[in-house]
Amino acid sequence: MGRAELRTFVADLEERPYRGDQLFKWLYGRGATSFGEMTDIAQAFRHRLGACAHIGGVRQVSHRLSPADGTTKFLFALADGLNIESVLIPPASAFEDDTPGDDAVTAPRDRLTLCVSTQVGCPLDCAFCATGAMGYLRNLTTGEIVDQLLTVRRLTGRAITNVVFMGMGEPMLNYGAVMQAGEILTEGPGVAARRITVSTAGWVDGIVRMADERRRMKLAVSLHSAVEETRQKLMPVTRRFPLAALQEALRHYYARTKMRVTYEVVFFDGVNDTAREIKRLIAFARAIPCKINVIPYHSIAFTRPEGFAASLRASPRLPELVEELRRANLTVMIRSSAGEDIAAACGQLAAQGEGRKHRRGRLQDMDNTATPQHNDSTGAYANSHLWSPGRGEGDTGKTPR
Repeated sequence: MGRAELRTFVADLEERPYRGDQLFKWLYGRGATSFGEMTDIAQAFRHRLGACAHIGGVRQVSHRLSPADGTTKFLFALADGLNIESVLIPPASAFEDDTPGDDAVTAPRDRLTLCVSTQVGCPLDCAFCATGAMGYLRNLTTGEIVDQLLTVRRLTGRAITNVVFMGMGEPMLNYGAVMQAGEILTEGPGVAARRITVSTAGWVDGIVRMADERRRMKLAVSLHSAVEETRQKLMPVTRRFPLAALQEALRHYYARTKMRVTYEVVFFDGVNDTAREIKRLIAFARAIPCKINVIPYHSIAFTRPEGFAASLRASPRLPELVEELRRANLTVMIRSSAGEDIAAACGQLAAQGEGRKHRRGRLQDMDNTATPQHNDSTGAYANSHLWSPGRGEGDTGKTPR
């Protein structure tokens, strides 16, 4: 629950609204894991809370620390027995460069970035992504998204300065929960909105909605090619939202927010590293102010890909491709391969075992107008870090039409 929901919650319990503010501070500011810790709340009310609600969303199963760069991958269990992964990225491998003009810029040595999951699996089935091989299982609730950060913060004893919604899943297909999580993370743990990035495979409806709501979180688009047929092979979502529709949405986004977009690009040998591909990429990128993050390809052989996905190899021309983009006066950053040795790098999150058990829910298997909805038929989880039986779900599953 966010602050407003907590105020309503305590009002339903015939308590004054400020009790909701106290709960918000304890849950998200101080990271309380029990009502007993909330020492400035009357004991009688704490007992009532303990009888009608509980705190939490995810439970750590294991973690792996990279000896190469200090990246840590966490495996979390959810209340229904499914698993997700999150990645803590150390300062030297942080996602984002400090952008000139940002106020209160975090020094690189102090930056600590958490890569957060938004779905169990993903229905978009991008050829280079391990999560897509799992298929789609369900959306995460707001509480499960927020609790990834709260749990990592508690386990490490360190403040998270940056959050990237780049873990398992397509954030725009869980729009309501992701945006509410962003609001809570900004107001509670104090992660500035400009230090939160939402990464999408190009789900146009979500981009437009972010623009119209003037969200201050940053937007990244997993692009990889500006040639229609190439991008369709790499990213089947292109059949639903062609490049022309994506570019129109991004123009709208910039017009409404005046925030530049980040394009993410992996170069594959003989696929998107040709002269024609680079020319089209440059033209696409010049349409609005942007920067390009070039990401090394990370093997997903552990998912046993087939067909086109199995043929993908990293382009040997990466340095010259980067230089060509820079000669076109584009801002280009080369992302590190943080966590590759522990399968925690970009595109490698897969909560191994889930997909082989449940391979279902891919975009091409769904109705043309359908979008994945949050499945809460068991009642075992709900849209809050603080959960109370019988309370509503809010906006978790809604995706703009």
